[in-house]
Amino acid sequence: MSVVDSYPLGAATTLAELARDPHPRLALLRAQEPVSWLPELDGWLVTRRDLALSVMRDAGTFTVDDPRFSTAQVVGPSMLSLDGDHHALHREPFTAPFRPRAVRDGFAAFIEQETDRLITMLEPTGATELRRAFAGPLAVAVVTEALGLIGTTGDTVLAWYDDIVQSVSDIAAGHEAGPAGVAAYTQLRTAVEVTVADRSSSSLLVSAAGQLTVPEVASNAAVLMFGGIETTEAMITNALLHLLRHPDQLALVRADAELLDGAIEESLRLEPGAAVVDRYATQDTVLGPATIHRGDLVTVSLTGANRDPAVFPEPDLFDVRRENGRLQLAFAHGPHYCLAAHLARLETRIALQHLLERLPALRLDPGHPAAPYGLVFRKPPTLHVRWDRVA
Repeated sequence: MSVVDSYPLGAATTLAELARDPHPRLALLRAQEPVSWLPELDGWLVTRRDLALSVMRDAGTFTVDDPRFSTAQVVGPSMLSLDGDHHALHREPFTAPFRPRAVRDGFAAFIEQETDRLITMLEPTGATELRRAFAGPLAVAVVTEALGLIGTTGDTVLAWYDDIVQSVSDIAAGHEAGPAGVAAYTQLRTAVEVTVADRSSSSLLVSAAGQLTVPEVASNAAVLMFGGIETTEAMITNALLHLLRHPDQLALVRADAELLDGAIEESLRLEPGAAVVDRYATQDTVLGPATIHRGDLVTVSLTGANRDPAVFPEPDLFDVRRENGRLQLAFAHGPHYCLAAHLARLETRIALQHLLERLPALRLDPGHPAAPYGLVFRKPPTLHVRWDRVA
């Protein structure tokens, strides 16, 4: 019996279905084929939470350090694409600025200021598309501030990000990286060189250059830029969509601001901005009911793991008072747990709090339905909202 015949549910799973509405299919796989071979993926998909944790914790057996890893093909080796001692070497210089107290002290005031600036621009209009008009610009502004690249603006950083992401996506789809992505990364690397050379700069890149080479600093700056924009924009957009879709839960949050943190965790659980993480088997191994062979692609569905009913009762329910919401795996787990998770949470909390406080009767625009979409990164392509303008 072939591997395809052994996993009939995986064989019937399409990537288009997983991009559009993955939850029914992931629930079926999790219950019957928690480690399943998907021909369209040409790899394994892990959907049960305990097995997902096993993969992410064991970097010796399931590694990111593989020539197929698309991001590394564009920006070179970084903390995202290395394991073991090399991973620790790349990650350690960036750890201190992203600890909870350092994040509050270093970024809270800037996030408050930028959030209010963006809302002040929107306030008189009474309606907007919030992903592009608010969540995206805020995420870009915070990343630009965090990197502290000399001679760059948010528009420059966003342009680099768009081109680099497109190149990574091209490679992931089996195509060659376009020249725009290569040019964008070259410009980013030049900006890093200029910043590092100016020892008076307060950029975290300067301190990192004390332990890493300039090319290594540049590759990690690209990874921080990518994660800080893509996943934080998704976090803000998805959380707002969940709250506005559930007026009863929104009322609870309005009545008790402390529940906003629970709302954010629930949104991360139901729709993590990064839906999957990829690993590659370094040896033959057994994972749950499956036998994995050396070199196989093993994709962990964070989305599937986050709705595991063995951990989260009524897993499809959005419940801002869920007691174990922080067990969600949206920031991954193990050595590759998201470095800037505290910053992303702070940014999302401030953004949602100010939007709800300053835009009266904030609500979804019924003329423009919104739903998360995406195979790897999930968020609504657009999020149109309305509110009552103050006379």
